[in-house]
Amino acid sequence: MAFARSRQALAIAGVLGLALGATACGTGNDKKSDKAGSAECAAYEKYSGHDGKKVTIYSSIRDVEDERLKQSWKEFEDCTGIKIDHEGSGEFEAQLPVRVDGGNAPDLAFIPQPGLLKRFADAGKLKPASADTKAMAEANYSPDWLKYSTVDGKFYGAPLGSNVKSFVWYSPKMFQEKGWQVPQTWDDLIKLSDQIAASGTKPWCAGIESGDATGWPATDWLEDLMLRTAGPEVYDQWTTHGIPFNDPKVAEALDKVGTILKNEKYVNGGFGGVKSIATTSFQEAGTPITSGKCALHRQASFYANQWPEGTKVAEDGDVFAFYFPGIDPAQKPVLGGGEFVTAFADRPEVQAVQTYLASGEYANSRAKIGDWVSANKKLDINNVPNPVDKLSVGILQDPKTVFRFDGSDLMPAAVGTGTFWKGMVAWINGKDTKTVLNDIEGSWK
Repeated sequence: MAFARSRQALAIAGVLGLALGATACGTGNDKKSDKAGSAECAAYEKYSGHDGKKVTIYSSIRDVEDERLKQSWKEFEDCTGIKIDHEGSGEFEAQLPVRVDGGNAPDLAFIPQPGLLKRFADAGKLKPASADTKAMAEANYSPDWLKYSTVDGKFYGAPLGSNVKSFVWYSPKMFQEKGWQVPQTWDDLIKLSDQIAASGTKPWCAGIESGDATGWPATDWLEDLMLRTAGPEVYDQWTTHGIPFNDPKVAEALDKVGTILKNEKYVNGGFGGVKSIATTSFQEAGTPITSGKCALHRQASFYANQWPEGTKVAEDGDVFAFYFPGIDPAQKPVLGGGEFVTAFADRPEVQAVQTYLASGEYANSRAKIGDWVSANKKLDINNVPNPVDKLSVGILQDPKTVFRFDGSDLMPAAVGTGTFWKGMVAWINGKDTKTVLNDIEGSWK
């Protein structure tokens, strides 16, 4: 998305009505501003020497988030004279390989799938990160994150945005009015779902339609349940094919997902029955909570961007989120994702931009604009305005967190963003667990 996939990036489909304030030390993007030597630009001196150069970036980040990206690095552009030309596309996963294989690769790409990153690295298409980028990344990110962009001992780029996926969105006002309690365990979650269903409200709303990426929200459900029922070690074996995709542990986790997503009593509030999940866009999937047509929606931290304009996201607001509870309350595994800044060119100005995007200065610049999460250790949590994002950053920066990256993003692209996505759509539409898992296993080469 996953932001996202990153699914965080896939999550964005907004209206460009935001009044984005200027944060730059000047106004020009094609060359250094008159204030290039000012105190405001002192932090960018290490990236100087590339005035008038252009760096192209391709990602799945678009609409409002594209505008926020441009705002986040405008000061860097003005102070260094480097022009950053970003293009966001809803068809990023499909089109990036076409561009790369066709000799039309961007200078940088924000790749949210480590499996896709590995494909380009194995093919010799990616450029290893410079020593400066590597040093910046090692100073600002944990080894757990950096291993996802390291292939055969070569490091290819730091994370950019991140997200926490183990959240359930709800309406605090509705819970207070109905006397419902935030569940602490999986059993509590099922009891709450039964309680809500008995009241006449469909407890869950869901949607997995996402254009060429349709199906990915359902894979997140299975990944979260794999972490909870099988544990992080088995999860690692599953994502690396150490155990087959149709292992009984995977079937157990998927059947647990089915107790919610394939339960006509539980879904799909505001949209229809179980099969409506496959045709409901993930951007709209949680919105029935705001009108009382459903009570619960499992989705990542980046879903904070999807609520209707004017919706207050806070513990005492219109909507908020709680941790997706596990089987054992003493264990709290967290599923998440993010995108990695990878390079298809190694010109000095490209390396300068790649290094800057791994810095604490960039993380704090982007965080202040709002609705963004990063695992960068230099990010000051006080610069994170959104309470759900603040909660997410706290989780990501906590050394005790048992974090695992989105499974489908770790798998080979043909499986993770291919048969796995498609298989979950078929499963929602009625195909049985055994057949779906056998089909996906058969596609893993």
